[in-house]
Amino acid sequence: MSRSKKQKPAEAMTPEMVIRKRIRRLSDREEIFSFIGKLVCMILLLGTFFGVVFGITPMQNNDMSPRISARDLMLYYRLEHNLHSQDVVVFEKDGTQYTGRIVAAGGDRVEITEDSRLKINGSPVVETDIYYSTARYGDQVAYPLTLLKGQYFILCDHREGAKDSRYFGPVEQREIKGKVITVIRRSGL
Repeated sequence: MSRSKKQKPAEAMTPEMVIRKRIRRLSDREEIFSFIGKLVCMILLLGTFFGVVFGITPMQNNDMSPRISARDLMLYYRLEHNLHSQDVVVFEKDGTQYTGRIVAAGGDRVEITEDSRLKINGSPVVETDIYYSTARYGDQVAYPLTLLKGQYFILCDHREGAKDSRYFGPVEQREIKGKVITVIRRSGL
């Protein structure tokens, strides 16, 4: 080492200085443990919040266009058990997740006519916001179909080629994951 750099002599520490230094180190440790505790609580709260109460999922395809497009994020409420006609729901059928609009519930009689008209309880349904015809899908479902309690007839808004109750029949209450409460548009992001 060169002589040009002078080293400061080690400062003698008094007992008071040693105590202050230890207290400062302990308070830093307490702050770290406090932060970790708060972080764990927040993770548990968010896990419960989005694992039990709410769910978030992307729309996989354009089955609900033009209202919900592919890659839009849907926030759904898992605890909704009082579902009505026109509610948009996320449901799972045969291990695959779908999104659709409820058009009929338990006790309703559903019919899709040969001329691609939707009838509920014998009355034709006028859907002003649906731009596609509601055609039958072969003979997978026998019409007229009367829904049992806890069953829903769910159709996609883009009726041509979408997999919905015309393809696999009624959806059971237990298969519904939740009611969509908001959509976050991802197009253009």
